[in-house]
Amino acid sequence: MVKKFDGTATIGEIVAGFPGASNLFKEYKIDFCCGGNRALASALRQQGIEEGPFLERLNQLFGQAQQEPDQEVDWREAPLSDLIDHIVQAHHAYLFKELPLLSEFVTKILRVHGAAHGELSRLYKLFHKMKMELEQHLITEEGAVFPFIKEAEKTGDPADLVKAAETIRELEADHSSIGELLKEMRELTDHYRLPEDACRTYTLTFQKLEIMEADIFQHVHLENNILFPRVGDGRLHEMRPE
Repeated sequence: MVKKFDGTATIGEIVAGFPGASNLFKEYKIDFCCGGNRALASALRQQGIEEGPFLERLNQLFGQAQQEPDQEVDWREAPLSDLIDHIVQAHHAYLFKELPLLSEFVTKILRVHGAAHGELSRLYKLFHKMKMELEQHLITEEGAVFPFIKEAEKTGDPADLVKAAETIRELEADHSSIGELLKEMRELTDHYRLPEDACRTYTLTFQKLEIMEADIFQHVHLENNILFPRVGDGRLHEMRPE
């Protein structure tokens, strides 16, 4: 078995180099986006997960992935403009489409089932707070941050890099806030466990919330663990497309 990971690397570094690890982290409820700066061994201790068996599974999955054709883009090496375009097209577009639809669903199940399930009122408030924060966040990224990064990569002008880097701390704070809201929503719903009287809309709402959560985790991982560190390191002109 190929052995690559020993627990010393951070969670974010592991997922950046081996994207398939994200599925294992999700299974064990290990935060790999906002909490990606923790060493794996430390995160396992914090959550009471036995290190040996976990590392064995992680390395086994990595070994299997090494035998498969490489279809994953290594975003640590790709031009930053390509990474930004991927984030916008794959994750921003998804959220701009899905958030209004989920708003309707969350509102509907509160109206129909709220009397029997008091937690839905809290879910409604948490979701709409997250929706507002996310929409503002996406607009800031697309309007104020990503253009500076692309311009700096194109021209090599450090002034554009400085403008982008000044905003990154605020964006990371947004990510932490959104991560806390997702965590509270999951705990509130007992990990999206459906009640016996759940109707089709109730079921679909919880399914879509889980899908959205997974998408946001991957989205934040790409920014917190790859894009933002590369900007902070000043590695823009090195990756400038010819």
